[in-house]
Amino acid sequence: MTKKEIVKAISEELGLTQLKTKEIVQKTFDAIVETLVADGRIELRNFGVFEVKKRAARKARNPRTGGQVEVPAKFVVTFKPGKEMEARVLQMEAEEHARELAAKAAAAGQPANNGVQPGFGSHSTSNQFGTSNGVPGRPGGNSSGYGGFNPDPVYRPPAGPSPTGHGS
Repeated sequence: MTKKEIVKAISEELGLTQLKTKEIVQKTFDAIVETLVADGRIELRNFGVFEVKKRAARKARNPRTGGQVEVPAKFVVTFKPGKEMEARVLQMEAEEHARELAAKAAAAGQPANNGVQPGFGSHSTSNQFGTSNGVPGRPGGNSSGYGGFNPDPVYRPPAGPSPTGHGS
């Protein structure tokens, strides 16, 4: 998506002219850049954190000649997404995985997950993260914290003392 497409979508949603919306979007971007230059960090709640960090000098290899070259230290902008963005991207990933499984099952001539959508039980009100209303720790999911879909297939026993009483 481009800045022009963002401007168009916002202007249509809010009923503003594209010219006025473009000005607002540009001022927002300018404010982010100015804050990064002045303070080195800007935190946008429910979105993420932009931060200026210094990357150390290093030795690299020229892929054409194979010879070593010195790469000088430089400042770079990093971005760490907020929790809400992470959750939405994880949800997108889970949905894509479910579509892939359904396509493989269809290609093999088998029903996909017995008609149950991954991450959802037939009577469950939780989402695929094992939470209700997006709040971890609420009832409605399995102990993995991911509802019926666990992107990490590695078994990990529950924390605490072992059932035999020997070690951990």
